[in-house]
Amino acid sequence: MTDIPYHAPLTTDSLRNLGIPEPWTIGFADRVRFTELDPLGHVNNAAYLSWFENFRLQYMDFYGAPLTGRDAYMVVLRQVQVDYLGEMKLGDDYVVTGRTTVLRTSSFQMEYAVWSGGALRTTSTAVLVMVNEDGKCPIPPKLRSILTTRDGAISA
Repeated sequence: MTDIPYHAPLTTDSLRNLGIPEPWTIGFADRVRFTELDPLGHVNNAAYLSWFENFRLQYMDFYGAPLTGRDAYMVVLRQVQVDYLGEMKLGDDYVVTGRTTVLRTSSFQMEYAVWSGGALRTTSTAVLVMVNEDGKCPIPPKLRSILTTRDGAISA
């Protein structure tokens, strides 16, 4: 994957060229670092959670709904589930993909996948909650529209 730019949005055509199938339409590439390894030389489970968080920040920014800065939406992670399907080691190139699948009143569900060497290595599902200074709040109409239009998220 040396010709794929790290930390830049990989859109549908780039993902398909890497063998990443539908429904994934956005991803970000990177390489496993030494600090992400466990004592056995495999990617530590906590590293995947950081990758998903970094993806979410880039994804929302790319969609025009930033999670950092003055006009940021405030979102907290409520729940996450991860399935580890294949090992990853130091220097492995990978792509994290993600999408929003379900919208509720004040929360939404995202799915993630990690791909390396043409294979699916990890999947995850997370529930995120919109908050403001007073606590939980409804998903703003603009954000709801973005996630529905871009990812095909459905309301539940």
